[in-house]
Amino acid sequence: MTDLFASAGLERDAPRPLAERLRPKTLAEVAGQDHLLGRNGALTRQIASGSLGSLILWGPPGTGKTTVARLLAHETRLHFVQASAIFSGVADLKKIFDE
Repeated sequence: MTDLFASAGLERDAPRPLAERLRPKTLAEVAGQDHLLGRNGALTRQIASGSLGSLILWGPPGTGKTTVARLLAHETRLHFVQASAIFSGVADLKKIFDE
């Protein structure tokens, strides 16, 4: 069963928020954080060595933590699961770890 938006073709061509349209598609497109993602950045060196350890990305909402995490996972071909410390409980985390 298709809904009104799907039958009108709006799912695919729907206008996207500006933040979504401007979101970096590669690590090289991330603005700032050169000490982490620049040519000699800590994360860049880890990716090049093939060894990316556990990370905690901390900062206020909207600063790109999830985007950087998603791009790191893509770059290293690692599985990415988005979880929120605010909305996830122990049971949620156990389920993620079991996967």
